[in-house]
Order: sequence, then structure tokens, then C-alpha cells
Amino acid sequence: MDLHEERLDQVTALSVKGRIDSTTAAQFGQKLEAVVADPSGRLVVDFRDLDYISSAGFRVLLVAAKRADQSGSRLVLCGLSSKVRQLFDVGGFLDLFSITATRDEAIAATR
Repeated sequence: MDLHEERLDQVTALSVKGRIDSTTAAQFGQKLEAVVADPSGRLVVDFRDLDYISSAGFRVLLVAAKRADQSGSRLVLCGLSSKVRQLFDVGGFLDLFSITATRDEAIAATR
């Protein structure tokens, strides 16, 4: 898994490439936690280059979403490929997250 972080208009954008699985989920979770712990944190996670996410990855996302709710920060996902969207759908996660098609829509949704 490769992570690329950038700051866009007071929003942290995290691009994920490759796989989020049991070997990479902790690293991914640490990046998420660093942003969503801040009450003014706004995080967009761009999954356009994500190939696969396991149950460990979903757990990290759920923990981050709960933490964002508690701290008042905002977490928005974007760019799910049809393959990754199917994993979210099968796991029942589509309704649990704010998900947009593009990064620009996700940035707008953090406001």
C-alpha cells in the first residue's frame, strides 16, 4: 500500500494505492487518526487507486468514522472503483460513510 498525503484548501487529502489488508491496515489507521482526532479536521480519502480492502481495512475506517463523529471532524471517501464499491456493498458499508464520486465533490462535502 502506498499513501500520499496533501493539503488542499484546509482539507487533508489522503490517496491510497494498492491494498489495505491485515499487514497495511495499522499504517492506514494511524494516518486517519492523526487527522480525525482534530475537531477542525477535514479528511478526504481517495480510493481511486485502491485495488482491495479487507475486513481489517473496514475496521480501521469504522474506527476513524466513529472518532470523527466524536471529535466533530469530517471524513469523506471518494473514487471507489466498481470492484471496491462492490466490497463496500457486500459488507453493508455504503450507507455508513459519506462517499462521493470525485475528489472535488468530497472536498465540497467536508464543509
